Amino acid sequence: MESLSTLWLSLILFSLILASAFFSSTETSMMAINRYRLKVLSKTSKNARRTEHLLKDTDQLIGTILLGNNFVNIFAASIATILAIKLWGEGSIVWASLTLTFVILIFAETTPKTFAAKNPEKIALPASIIIAALIKIFKPFVWLIAQISKIILKLFGINSHQKNQNISSEELRMVVNDAAPIIASNYQKMLLNIIDLEKVNVEDIMIPRHELISVDINNPGEIIKQLERTQRTRLLTYDTSSDNITGVLHVRNVVNLYAKGEFNIDNVLALVRKPYFVPEGTSLAHQLEHFQAQKRRLGLVVDEYGEVRGLIVLEDILEEIVGQFTSNQSENIDEISLQKDGSYLVDPRISVRELNAMLNINLSVAKAKTLNGLILEELQTIPKRDVSLKIDMLLIEIIQISNQTIKLVKLSKLN
Repeated sequence: MESLSTLWLSLILFSLILASAFFSSTETSMMAINRYRLKVLSKTSKNARRTEHLLKDTDQLIGTILLGNNFVNIFAASIATILAIKLWGEGSIVWASLTLTFVILIFAETTPKTFAAKNPEKIALPASIIIAALIKIFKPFVWLIAQISKIILKLFGINSHQKNQNISSEELRMVVNDAAPIIASNYQKMLLNIIDLEKVNVEDIMIPRHELISVDINNPGEIIKQLERTQRTRLLTYDTSSDNITGVLHVRNVVNLYAKGEFNIDNVLALVRKPYFVPEGTSLAHQLEHFQAQKRRLGLVVDEYGEVRGLIVLEDILEEIVGQFTSNQSENIDEISLQKDGSYLVDPRISVRELNAMLNINLSVAKAKTLNGLILEELQTIPKRDVSLKIDMLLIEIIQISNQTIKLVKLSKLN
């Protein structure tokens, strides 16, 4: 080293600082690069494919980068010390160390890492060529360092093989939210609704049992009468007892019989389809898969005792994703009506989830599925007319009661 000129020592020191900046920026860019973006780029870019391969073994990747970074930093410190002695004598060693620390911190750490964090692809992809070569050269040393590190981690009870690459639903929700400039707002909302399908159960959106019309399959006259006056699209059929559901009759199919001039009770009964039962507590995500696998569009929700709780329809699950269809808007108008004073007249049979969506509130769905159930859960008794109660930031006033059943309530938001 003593035979080297000051110029050469300066050039070597400058090169080592550049090498330190390279390793620092490479480390940051490799860790900051978007893995999903990298998968897309790997289809057309060889450097992206190489980078993706390097990231599959982060222990080896980081080990090689740290080995190179520490080597050039220590070597740079030695060169700086020799250069300082040659220029200013032994008394300048401390000042040389402080100056080198400042230079490395600014030009080999902070600046390159900041740039790499903001532009990971510009650094990581071309740097992968050099890093891949260094991994091959220093593989034995990196392996030895990795083994020593694993032994030390085991002494502290840390398993270095534990990896959790699975992304949670909340993390996925954040990814979709952050993609707002790229994804249109309506598509973004649909993606978020799809993510939430796992959190919603069939009983949250089913048509309750008391709203379904059922007829005795052994009473043809009653079936004809119900078909003449019903406003429902589906009828349940039972044998002797209303608890013994035997099938589902789609009114649309009956209309087709009328159109063909083939309407008679035998043909109507032939249209009755065997019921498809859905266990209570099934998530909408799983039920959507079941509908697809079974080639069905509706199912009867049953509890643990096998009793029918309601009807779940494919269209209702799709509405959870894309929003209300036009054909159902009239039903929403009947369920909730905005008043001049800013309050709402509401049919308490409305589901809590639907009410939350329409009024942009956040009532709990854990205790009850409908507003009526929520009121009864809160009061623990059948209320009387003109009774008011407060649930969260909502004032609820009982307006109409008939046959011990709440028929109409008035809702007001509290500020």
